[in-house]
Amino acid sequence: MVQIGYTMMTEQAGPRELVDHVVRAEEVGFDFSVTSDHYFPWLRSQGHSPYAWSVLGAAAQATSRIPLMTYVTCPTFRYHPAVVAQKAATMQLLSEGRFRLGLGSGENLNEHVVGGGWPSVDVRHEMLEEAVEIIRALFAGGHVNRRGTHFDVESARLWDLPDEPVPIGVAVSGEQSCALAGRLADLVIATEPKAGLLDSFDRHGGAGKPRVGQLPVCYDPDRDTAVHRAHAQFRWFGSGWKVNSELPHPDAFESATQFVTPDDVTASIPCGDDPDDFVEAVRPYAEAGFTEIALVQIGGESQPAYLDWAEKTLLPALRDAFEN
Repeated sequence: MVQIGYTMMTEQAGPRELVDHVVRAEEVGFDFSVTSDHYFPWLRSQGHSPYAWSVLGAAAQATSRIPLMTYVTCPTFRYHPAVVAQKAATMQLLSEGRFRLGLGSGENLNEHVVGGGWPSVDVRHEMLEEAVEIIRALFAGGHVNRRGTHFDVESARLWDLPDEPVPIGVAVSGEQSCALAGRLADLVIATEPKAGLLDSFDRHGGAGKPRVGQLPVCYDPDRDTAVHRAHAQFRWFGSGWKVNSELPHPDAFESATQFVTPDDVTASIPCGDDPDDFVEAVRPYAEAGFTEIALVQIGGESQPAYLDWAEKTLLPALRDAFEN
């Protein structure tokens, strides 16, 4: 059975609202939740970007059942991997075992703020691999000393560790990242329903491990309203990872997406209130082999209505479609 998740999208709601939303997501029956970890929104129209780790800590205390996960944290620029390890271990304790650490090589949009430049993707993958090794070493306990190509660690130790190490997921978009994830990750993360990504992950050691996908959706009883909101806030989504990871500012995304039309957006994002449209949008992920699919409802103010509709209509339709 495919599990259906809820996304706390930090780019489109403030911190208190995000916590309220995930509390309601737990109540209506979502199987898990994920949280973006941004410094900037993709577009100015989204209008938010609170600190994800504070939101996660509050969410861990406000909920009791729903799993939590970063989707995803970059452990190589804004954060040193030793600090990410400490945050993740603390989150696992606060959530009583409900946390998973999703990692990725990052986007210039969020990481440029510390002024370290933006290297090539090959270097970013080297940095991610080194960061995962440091995080795993700290999860294992004891003191860690390391002189690495990209990171140094001076006698670091995590003093508050959960009984079991935090599961680590790695985001993938191509063969190189799939190879890294297959070697180092406990689960794989992707935002495209490409079976080839999962096949590559399996070839490199990922067989049998969970695979988590993500899909934007835009519920509204008025389809035109949903289409307008999706275009206003999510037209960047179809640009592809190679573009999205390189642009440094929301204004750059405004410029890059100026010719994207509403029809372009609705070609990949279901809009309106017909549950069959949402089921068909999820289907490629299920058929590709994803075991978990996190939905992103577009628009912060639309979350309460979406969550009510999800409880009554969407989740039952998805479970009917993908229960086997």
